[in-house]
Amino acid sequence: MCWPSTEAGPQAIPGLAARGYRRHAVHGEDRAWPETNCYTDLMVELAHAQGMEPLAMLPCTLGIGFEGDQWTFFKPPAAELFDLYGFDVQELQVWRPLADHVVEQVRAGNPVLVEVDAHWLPDTAGTAYRIEHSKTTIGVNRIDMDGERLGYFHNAGYFELSGEDFRATFKSDRKPGYLPPYVEYVKPRREFSPPRGAALVEASLANAPAHLARAPGENPFPRFRARFAEDQPKLVCKDFCFHEYSFANLRQFGACYELASAWLRWLGANGVDGVDGPAASLEAIAHGAKAFQFQLARGVARGRDLDLAPLDEMARHWDSAFSLLRARWR
Repeated sequence: MCWPSTEAGPQAIPGLAARGYRRHAVHGEDRAWPETNCYTDLMVELAHAQGMEPLAMLPCTLGIGFEGDQWTFFKPPAAELFDLYGFDVQELQVWRPLADHVVEQVRAGNPVLVEVDAHWLPDTAGTAYRIEHSKTTIGVNRIDMDGERLGYFHNAGYFELSGEDFRATFKSDRKPGYLPPYVEYVKPRREFSPPRGAALVEASLANAPAHLARAPGENPFPRFRARFAEDQPKLVCKDFCFHEYSFANLRQFGACYELASAWLRWLGANGVDGVDGPAASLEAIAHGAKAFQFQLARGVARGRDLDLAPLDEMARHWDSAFSLLRARWR
């Protein structure tokens, strides 16, 4: 449900409405992974909605690896968000009803990042909405307590909910065992002019070496291949949930490397040399991960194991990309 931007309810970023909102290109339907993870997607759209270029926050995509039972959940660091966009991300202590905190912070101009149940988010229709319960993070931009309506960033865009969905998201009863959600708020940096143009490219580039230094010293794909071979029988037998496994693994590295490719191509379009080769290799990993996810879904449905050769191909692309990146920024 949408409501006009002139109606009641405080809003942190004025004038936003779900109807007519145009998401950033990295969330376009032509992407292999139009959604990545809830935090990074949210920050991308939060910057985009305020007229800033979110691609600059993506050097963090260089530092991921395989962590044993999942790939790194990649997030732009708070310090870089502060320097690039003036986003001062702070934890909020929930000692009153959650909605009271959200109203106060949004009224102060601070979007609020709240862990909620995707079961009540209309934008997840067809996956979680009214189907299953799962934790995710939204960025509240607008809240109307009287009208029971909410405007929020989530995944690939900006959305609105109302009525029963609103009441379920902001339950006011605190029964025994109640655990408040994790909440943050984003304060705009005072008297701050975000870098733009060449200055933004330079600031983004300056963050790359530190993230590249966090990347695994050895190719992570052989380790993932070995672990996947162990996990595959449990997926086929339904001991593991396919969707949860895929999110923690294939989607994490696939979406991450597609964003890394987008960042490198943005650098190239702004005059930075030596980025086309690694961008192409990382994009190949992203598309390979998407294809492998489809193959896995079919294999699980049919009770069949997969040929793991695509993971070997992804490993070769990783070697190519990171040898070039390390030569570029060593």
